[in-house]
Amino acid sequence: MKLSVWTYEGPPHVGAMRVATGMTGLHYVLHAPQGDTYADLLFTMIERRDQRPPVTYTTFQARDLGADTADLFKRACHDAYERFKPQAIIVGASCTAELIQDDPGGLAETMGLPVPVIPLELPSYQRKENFGADETFFQIVRHLARPMERTREVSVNLLGSTALGFRHRDDVAEIRAILAVLGIAVNVVAPMTASPADIARLGAAHFNVLMYPETAETAARWCEKSLGQPYTKTVPIGVGATRDFIDEVLDLAGIDALIDESRLRLPWWSQSVDSTYLTGKRVFLFGDATHVAAMARVAEGEMGFDVVGLGCYNREFARPIRALAREMGLTALITDDYLEVEAAIAELQPEMILGTQMERHIGKRLGIPCAVISAPVHVQDFPARFSPVMGFEGANVLFDTLVHPLVMGLEEHLLTMFREDFEFHDGAGASHHGGKAAQRDEGVATSAIAPDPAPVESSFEIVWLADAEQELRKIPFFVRGKAKRNTERFAAERGVAEISIDTLYEAKAHYAR
Repeated sequence: MKLSVWTYEGPPHVGAMRVATGMTGLHYVLHAPQGDTYADLLFTMIERRDQRPPVTYTTFQARDLGADTADLFKRACHDAYERFKPQAIIVGASCTAELIQDDPGGLAETMGLPVPVIPLELPSYQRKENFGADETFFQIVRHLARPMERTREVSVNLLGSTALGFRHRDDVAEIRAILAVLGIAVNVVAPMTASPADIARLGAAHFNVLMYPETAETAARWCEKSLGQPYTKTVPIGVGATRDFIDEVLDLAGIDALIDESRLRLPWWSQSVDSTYLTGKRVFLFGDATHVAAMARVAEGEMGFDVVGLGCYNREFARPIRALAREMGLTALITDDYLEVEAAIAELQPEMILGTQMERHIGKRLGIPCAVISAPVHVQDFPARFSPVMGFEGANVLFDTLVHPLVMGLEEHLLTMFREDFEFHDGAGASHHGGKAAQRDEGVATSAIAPDPAPVESSFEIVWLADAEQELRKIPFFVRGKAKRNTERFAAERGVAEISIDTLYEAKAHYAR
């Protein structure tokens, strides 16, 4: 563990909370100090759920450590059952409570509660949130699911959706719709919306659709071994992957079917003359492994982008991401340190970032547009509208997600070109804000030149002359930082202390060779 301003994943017990919050009829008793109740806000404030997570905290305090904290936990378990009457209970400890070694699982088993009690062993100081979700769902499935007779019609289970998942609610709806067209029924969706009773009938499905490997692959492997259910390997994000997914599903179901693709917009646009504006745009991808791998295929194969860097934060999936990067002639960045990600982006100077909420902030700092394609995300990426990223409608959403930042970047560039116009000068402010910006010194906006994230080292101070600075502002904002840095490096290497228009264009010619 280490102290960090931002983190891609929380501790494992937050993953367990994501599973419990997505389900119904399940309650989570968490042995934790009073401060750990902050996790409720992740669901009520960020995901905008209309109810608290089904979690009871023991909320021990410092003064309780000299007494019997084990008895405190047992009372919390008993009270949770009496109040909520769940179909099953999961029990575990937070990272702080793990240190006092009260063994919540063992304590709960001795209480004789009339419902299944499932202990969770989540190593808080070695593993993180996605592992916690995956392990929790696996333990629930292992304890409750049993072999049974298959449904008469071909049916599947949809595995992996949880609370706080990136577009999980809408992805499930989109995949349900595709399966309905194919004539395949959905037996159970889990963990999200499932009850312990639903988990018990997972075995009735003919096979499983693994939607999110980070949170359900262990359970899917167990079902394959113990229930005789194969599972899909293709994650249907993007047009090509969705077509491959449909072929895989039809093969597992042993049926033939045709599906209407008329609602797809991305393929038509990719063949249009307008799409040439995006061809060859340099992009950097970072997020969870599943979404990064899927989006790399979309970015390069369906949008015509040039992927110049990629990586993931969940080390459990480092091997496939490294293999993917090698296929693309890249070296994968596997890290959970956002500062390392920022440094890689600053060095590569891509024209666009596809990442998480963290990369959105990094993009703002570096003056590079960013489209969010993976958790962790903030409230704006839990839209009230239908907005999947899987399936054919998901491909349409991705089309908008990837195109808009760059198209708006072009608009920003045009506004910059006409900066001295009476309507668009800095003092006029942004038109969509409906007000006027505060006047800057000498009428020049402080944001006209993006701050250099990694200043060029020089033994003397480098100064931009006014005419050169004005010329620099004509360069599109998403590459302006790179142009500024290259020019300053060029000047530093030649002992030029003042950058003029001539220096700017000499540097441009030098690096264009």
